[in-house]
Amino acid sequence: MKVINIILTLLFILFAVFQLNDPDPWLWVAIYGLVAGVSGFAIFQKYSKGVVYLGIAICVIGLGVLFPELINWVKMGTPNIAETMKTERSYIEFVREFFGLGISLVALLFHFYQIRKQS
Repeated sequence: MKVINIILTLLFILFAVFQLNDPDPWLWVAIYGLVAGVSGFAIFQKYSKGVVYLGIAICVIGLGVLFPELINWVKMGTPNIAETMKTERSYIEFVREFFGLGISLVALLFHFYQIRKQS
């Protein structure tokens, strides 16, 4: 598990760095930073249940807020969201944010199950 936690830590630090040029960078740096922090502490088998639960709650709420945008994107025929890094169309940013929250949620659920396994 140590290797997985190291990879997750580095990956989410990288995600946070890439968000610095985003229109709302501090929100995404905070979310990805939270996941990186949880993963970093997990390397040493240190978990904060409250932080993990908070992160899961933030991700679930964010996914709920962005879900209608995902549905609109699907109704449009799932146009390419990776053809350019510029977000000329609003749905590109919303769908990318949805998937970013989804990835964050998966990582936090991994930590949630590690906490349960540890108890």
